[in-house]
Amino acid sequence: MANMKKIDLRSDTVTRPSNEMRQIMATADVGDDVYGEDPSINELEERAAELLNKEAALFLPSGTMANQVALLTHTTPGQEVILGDESHIFYYEVGGLARLGSLQARTVSDENGYLEPAAVKHAIRGENIHYPETGLICMENTHNRRGGISYGTDRIELIAELAGSKNIPLHLDGARLFNAAYQEEVNPGDLVAEFDSVMFCLSKGLGAPVGSMLAGSEEFIVSARKNRKLLGGGMRQAGIIAAAGLYALENRNVLKADHRQAEELAEIIEGFKTDKLSVFRQSTNFVMLECNNQGGAELISQKLNEAGILTNQFSDKLIRLVTHQDLAENDFQIFADRMEEIIAGL
Repeated sequence: MANMKKIDLRSDTVTRPSNEMRQIMATADVGDDVYGEDPSINELEERAAELLNKEAALFLPSGTMANQVALLTHTTPGQEVILGDESHIFYYEVGGLARLGSLQARTVSDENGYLEPAAVKHAIRGENIHYPETGLICMENTHNRRGGISYGTDRIELIAELAGSKNIPLHLDGARLFNAAYQEEVNPGDLVAEFDSVMFCLSKGLGAPVGSMLAGSEEFIVSARKNRKLLGGGMRQAGIIAAAGLYALENRNVLKADHRQAEELAEIIEGFKTDKLSVFRQSTNFVMLECNNQGGAELISQKLNEAGILTNQFSDKLIRLVTHQDLAENDFQIFADRMEEIIAGL
């Protein structure tokens, strides 16, 4: 058991820098970024803005910081932010919108993985002495807690039209933006054209060890840069990690393989033809398993872990599997063999 090969399907954040990426990091040209003098960071920011058809971009240590900087930049204390009730900003960012921005969350259902225009319209505050002002609308693409669901420009345009009619800025948590672009078969710049600001991560499927980007107008990024400094995100010779991000960005086609791997995993599960475990949802590089056995997802997660397959339990019935570029070709046969044993013992 000590020598059992582990297959890590917890997240696409578990990837490690390749030898090529490490070499690029070791030889990166660097400078002091707070002074705007790091050439590797400057190049990454210019490239990110170019890919998204935005005026400017900003390099930050994490997606959470990038989202929080966006909230601080778009809003004023006391305003309200409309966002999904299972969104990353609401669910996983330690109440940052309240603690850092003195903002109130107004959640709407995102059960299907996206915001419904009618729900957003209802959530936008009217003029009333008793109400906080709606300061921002946030969307998430792909949607983490809803199983990696992506959505195209048709759904975005409906929300953007609402936001524009009320002069409310629109922010995208696009941690896995390029997964969404590949899934929807659309240019990433076209997919985010309606957003006033966009965040995407370099450290998930793209495979960089750290870092996220925030893009928007020149004016927005100037203010965001100051808010990044406020939160302690001003970095010095960070070109070492920016170089890894640039390499990851230019090799983003690896995400297509991740999607194919997720489809393969889903086919393996469906091939067992058991009523105790089924594919609840498969989208982009996510596979959500529904556990109908006695003991539910907790029992199956435990058995998977004992078998060297690391996963993420999302609820009493759901388990999440995420594919990524560090998985080897034979991992899927190993997964199938071990899963077959687990199912037989349920």
